[in-house]
Amino acid sequence: MNKTNPFIAVSGFLMVLVLALAPALATAQLPDFVDIVKKNSPSVVNISTTQKAKPPGAFPHGRIPGLPEGTPFDDFFRRFFDEERGRDYDARSLGSGFIVSEDGYILTNRHVIADADKIIVRLNDRRELEAKVIGSDKRSDVAVLKVDADDLPVVKIGDSNQLQVGEWVLAIGSPFDFDHTVTSGIVSALARSLPNENYVPFIQTDVAINPGNSGGPLFNMAGEVVGVNAQIYSRTGGFMGLSFAIPIDLAMDVAEQLKNHGQVSRGWLGVLIQDVTRELAESFGLSKPQGALISQVLPDSPAEKAGLKVGDVIVEFNGRNIPTSSALPPMVGVTPIDKPVKVKVLREGKYKNLRVMIGELPSEESLAEAATGDVAGGAVEGRLKLKAMDLSNQQRKEWGIAKNGVLVSKIEEGPAFSAGIREGDVIMMINNESVKDIKHFRELVEDLPAGKPVAVLVQRQDGPVFLALKLPQE
Repeated sequence: MNKTNPFIAVSGFLMVLVLALAPALATAQLPDFVDIVKKNSPSVVNISTTQKAKPPGAFPHGRIPGLPEGTPFDDFFRRFFDEERGRDYDARSLGSGFIVSEDGYILTNRHVIADADKIIVRLNDRRELEAKVIGSDKRSDVAVLKVDADDLPVVKIGDSNQLQVGEWVLAIGSPFDFDHTVTSGIVSALARSLPNENYVPFIQTDVAINPGNSGGPLFNMAGEVVGVNAQIYSRTGGFMGLSFAIPIDLAMDVAEQLKNHGQVSRGWLGVLIQDVTRELAESFGLSKPQGALISQVLPDSPAEKAGLKVGDVIVEFNGRNIPTSSALPPMVGVTPIDKPVKVKVLREGKYKNLRVMIGELPSEESLAEAATGDVAGGAVEGRLKLKAMDLSNQQRKEWGIAKNGVLVSKIEEGPAFSAGIREGDVIMMINNESVKDIKHFRELVEDLPAGKPVAVLVQRQDGPVFLALKLPQE
């Protein structure tokens, strides 16, 4: 009589059990968005805008090229195209938003409603209400709208500071005008900095976002809004797996300021900064690239009053590390006005703690005016392969350079060119020492070590910048 091996029998039973439970186990590991969508869809709105625009003329000056001037046809076409150019047409845009109060306040992106003459909000129950703009903020791309209604469904606001990379998130919006489209994904990165977006530490996700999703909410698995979907990165114009949302904590702070004051106040330090490259880190004595390198201290700014200097590397702000230069502006921006904070800098190889009284961020126009250092394109300096010359009094007056610096009038292939120095640059500082004049410039260059990177500060039309210069071994 054959006996069944007990081990084989148990193993077979377990295998059958695993196979039977596999679909259930797989399902259990995936998130269920059904309840979140049912509960929150009524709070998400479609936003459409119209604005009056002038159509471009079919032909320049209302004339057909080659048609003799002064003929009856010339007169006819001129009158026809002049009349057509005078007619307005409606330019339309679409976006999303979400209701944050029962009495009709709605959050969306500024770019969704910018320059709109009329804004229509379409609710989940198909009602269409005209909205007015309570306020908008260009720097954060947040806008607050108001519709005349009561007892509206509202979203629950979450805490974007509690988000973690890898966490599931969900978006509801109107891509391409398909109302209440639901897409999901995970948090790909936090505190992401984007070009020309200095004051928003974006939430990066792989949630599918397309035109029309802008201004819509990003939910966590608790059904709370943690972000405002704002933009995507794409080389095709469509979704490519990189989408970015404004943290809800920042968006709600902006919204409250817009509702209460009509404008947004931000903290201001008053410096122009850049990243610390590997070569610059070595020249400053840093073990690795980190911090925000100050390339300019604006006059009469909190930084100038606190004693911050060009060439300082800010490594800590208010007790928080600065891994890259892009991390600093959002930290400063959310700091209360007139609040003293500690700033730790690396200066000439030594760490120094300063106390800065944070000011209020001026308008963009005022900042641009304060930061402008206009320059225009001697002695020959063989080691750098460039020609430099002293600036005249008129040049200093015109270009806003009170003292120091030499103007690069000609440059050839060599160490300076490889470092990024170009004709028209004004070299302000070499190896942490200000360049007084052309004679001093020669002395500084002569003393430069070979084979070791040193920091060079140059002034350009678009502002100052530090470069890493390395002379070859002789």
